[in-house]
Amino acid sequence: MKPHELARSARDSATVFLRDVGQGLLDVGHSALALLGFVVLLAAVFAIGHTDLSERAEAQVLDWLQVREVARAEAQGDLMAALAEPSAVERATAADPAALDRQQARVAHWLSRRYRVAPEPLSRLVKEAWALGEKSGIDPTLILAVAAIESSFNPFAQSTAGAQGLMQVMTRVHTERFEPFGGNHAAFDPVTNLRVGVQILKENLRRTGDIETALRWYVGAANLPSDGGYVGRVLGERYKILQVAQGRVLSPHTPLRPLPVTVRAPAPPAPEATAAEAPPAALPAREPLPLASPGEAATAAADAIAASGARVAMN
Repeated sequence: MKPHELARSARDSATVFLRDVGQGLLDVGHSALALLGFVVLLAAVFAIGHTDLSERAEAQVLDWLQVREVARAEAQGDLMAALAEPSAVERATAADPAALDRQQARVAHWLSRRYRVAPEPLSRLVKEAWALGEKSGIDPTLILAVAAIESSFNPFAQSTAGAQGLMQVMTRVHTERFEPFGGNHAAFDPVTNLRVGVQILKENLRRTGDIETALRWYVGAANLPSDGGYVGRVLGERYKILQVAQGRVLSPHTPLRPLPVTVRAPAPPAPEATAAEAPPAALPAREPLPLASPGEAATAAADAIAASGARVAMN
């Protein structure tokens, strides 16, 4: 036999051998898969009839997967696994906007868009403002207006005079007010700051008897010839929040229109107020932090009407 014929014969033989081996392996694979499926089917039928065994098997598989995940995270130095803290959500100041009533939800969504703050924390603050309003007798729209003008809803804000937090409370002056909340650092908890600010505002209202003078006391301008337009800005923002709460469709980009305010002589503290309760006359005037949307110094007839009736019902 010639060499080339010998080579062709060997090649043909190898091809036939490999084809037969492949076919055999394919047949074995099919048989193995069929057997595996049959075993799985029997196991499923058996598990259905023995619920306790099924549950134990699921628990063992889950435990095995968790152990493998922990081992993988430790081996790879997974930062997220090392820093995970499922209870961290308990520290978040947030609430579901859908859990608010219609009036509160309107205010929360409008303030969220106006000050570019997420609706969840705004919803929590709106809910708290309504609760504080019910306890203190202060209109919640006024509470929210003060927070808006003071800090633009930035809970970590601080003025050059040292006023801190959502309501820009002078922490070093009102240290004792934060003691029930754990100390001065609680000033940066927005809910705590809101509560302390409302307490101060309530006492000012009790002493002075009208909202304009109480706000002058709040900003530290009671003994100054001018409050720099602070009271007008608070009342103007409150008027808009009140309109939104009542169902009026108002653009969040509408400019702030300060309301006209009647200038009154500084009101001294009530006779029954002690020196510790009275706001110190030497307090420096505070300039509120700038709003996210600067206001215009304009007035309107509707604003003037609202200003004439802007009073707070007190307990």
